[in-house]
Amino acid sequence: MHCVTIEQRLARLRYRMTDDGVDLLVLGPGTYVEWLLGFHPYPDERLSLLLVGRQQAMFVMPALNAADTQARSDLPLATWTDAEGPAYALQTALAATCTLNAPLCVGLDEAMRTDFALTVLDRVPDAKVVMARDVAGAVRMVKDEEEYRLLKENAAIADRAMLHAMATIRPGMTEAEVAEGINSAFAAEGARTKFAIVAAGQNGALPHHHTGAALLSPGDAIVIDIGARRDGYCSDITRMAVLDHKPEGYADIHAIVEAAVQAALNAARPGVTASSVDRAAREVIEHAGYGPYFVHRTGHGLGMEGHEGPFITETSETILEAGMVFSIEPGIYLPGRFGIRLEEIVFLRENGPEILSCLPRAPSVIATVNPSITHNY
Repeated sequence: MHCVTIEQRLARLRYRMTDDGVDLLVLGPGTYVEWLLGFHPYPDERLSLLLVGRQQAMFVMPALNAADTQARSDLPLATWTDAEGPAYALQTALAATCTLNAPLCVGLDEAMRTDFALTVLDRVPDAKVVMARDVAGAVRMVKDEEEYRLLKENAAIADRAMLHAMATIRPGMTEAEVAEGINSAFAAEGARTKFAIVAAGQNGALPHHHTGAALLSPGDAIVIDIGARRDGYCSDITRMAVLDHKPEGYADIHAIVEAAVQAALNAARPGVTASSVDRAAREVIEHAGYGPYFVHRTGHGLGMEGHEGPFITETSETILEAGMVFSIEPGIYLPGRFGIRLEEIVFLRENGPEILSCLPRAPSVIATVNPSITHNY
């Protein structure tokens, strides 16, 4: 597949900067720099920045990290030592990347350290400030084919970790023990777990339940929401398991959530707003009488970060484009009873969404006598 070069990503970024009237992007060590250059400098309290102007880009770099950065990038560095401090290096890099005597619009990395951002703003006190997510983040939303390959590989790893969880769940296990097995399955494939939510019974009504010591019991509906990161890209998937038998009302609620997933999948097309996809899922749940129990957005983007643009919310006017990757994950959460969430990650093609997972969304019903999984998976 075609591999996009650093120069091409810089060109895309600068095109967006020009279009948005942004003179300078200030990026800390993190995913923006990693997306652009394939790595990011060592992050600590020492001022370390990548300044991207419309013509020139330059690092502000602690001298002790310079050799490593120079081995990875051809971009120039303005270095500083602990003895001298970063002021002169920062001023040098600002002068090289933007016109300091003109009104500036500066895009700040929203994830960088606050002291880094304030140090820059002290040097450009009258600048108009926007967030990097509206510039670099908007460019990152549209993935290339190499990113698709990495996301597809991560989705397959998550599928196998989910299958491992379903194969090992037994009554009497704790949520944490199930999560430990998921962590091991990810680690065996070189992926680093980002989260492993296992929420049994009434804990499933808490969308971001803290997996803990709760015991799995017959009749529990279990929400399993997992994700990991390998080769710089993330996975995210949610499926349901049921121990022995479905709790009262489970089948009806699962069918409603499944219909909401399908409605959102049908609505997701290039050229529509993100809010219209959220609305498609939400209307199904509202019409079934469970609107108050769908308590979160329908989805979020996925890439180098677990949550990035586009965000599939009731108010988002982001226009969806081919190449965007995002989750579709409606849910219904019934306090004191159970919760159901079904999540797919989709790569938006010209003709609609491609689901990255290969697992069905039907619940895995796990027998408590002679345990085995019904062949939903």
